[in-house]
Amino acid sequence: MTDRLPGETVDAVVIGGGAAGLSGALMLARSRRTVVVIDNGTPRNAPADGVHGLLGLEGTPPAELLRKGREEVRGYGGLVVTGEVASAAPAGPDADGDLRFTVSLTDGGTLSARRLLVATGLRDVLPDVPGLAQHWGRGVVHCPYCHGWEVRDEPIGVLAVGPASVHHALLFRQLTDDLAYFTRGTELDEDTRARFSARGIRVVDTPVTEVVASQDGGIAGVRLGDGQLVARRVLAVATTMRARTEGLAELGLAMQDLPGGMGRHFATGAAGITDVPGVWVAGNATDLSAQVGASAAAGALAGARMNADLATADTDAALAAAQRGITRT
Repeated sequence: MTDRLPGETVDAVVIGGGAAGLSGALMLARSRRTVVVIDNGTPRNAPADGVHGLLGLEGTPPAELLRKGREEVRGYGGLVVTGEVASAAPAGPDADGDLRFTVSLTDGGTLSARRLLVATGLRDVLPDVPGLAQHWGRGVVHCPYCHGWEVRDEPIGVLAVGPASVHHALLFRQLTDDLAYFTRGTELDEDTRARFSARGIRVVDTPVTEVVASQDGGIAGVRLGDGQLVARRVLAVATTMRARTEGLAELGLAMQDLPGGMGRHFATGAAGITDVPGVWVAGNATDLSAQVGASAAAGALAGARMNADLATADTDAALAAAQRGITRT
């Protein structure tokens, strides 16, 4: 189901309909703001069986959580439109000096909005290992808090991508006694090797050539350069996380990089405010490590701040109109 684009200027357009975007839209709609969510239907957690660590909704399938969220936003008069943003740009002030933005969709539709909430999420970039990507979100996991319980006691392998993988390994060691760390050419100093040895973590320095699938469609193991197959059922990978920025270049939002090339995100201040007046960012687009609960909370806070900003603008416009009326008399 998708709603039609309104013809009039709306108070807010939310770009992205995940946990952050829908929560922000819900706060705005409950404050009687006109709000439109634009979503392309490709959430980051789509391959996952359930959302975890979200109190009261533990294990809810991601698609079901988003379906309920869309219903809730619509229940307060918000619109949810299926589509992709081709461009979003400032359009200059209106007659009262308030902000305006133009949002164009790839199908040719356009929207005019007073404020924008960017909640586009992120894209995970996996290391280029043959056979790895097909198991993403099932046998290949990235977050011990999102998937850890579900893979407990399995033979787990950590495919190292850099220094972040060392911490990754210590977290996954909490979940299994059978953990192998594949260095894949990354540096591992003697102190770290000693710490791994003390925790019973096996270090494999032989290069990895491929991930081998099992007959049941899962993972059978990791093939090494010498031909050896190291049996594993689960692989943990610290992905490179990049905020989704498609269609947003004209906004001129500042970006920040994580150390070691591990990610890139929008730079924000308190409650998702940006250096671009009228634009907020919430969720994984600015906080790459946020789980669903944290993203939802950030979206709600950004939505509340946007409503407060709009209330100030409404009052400024009303005062200016009143003063013009006094002047005319």
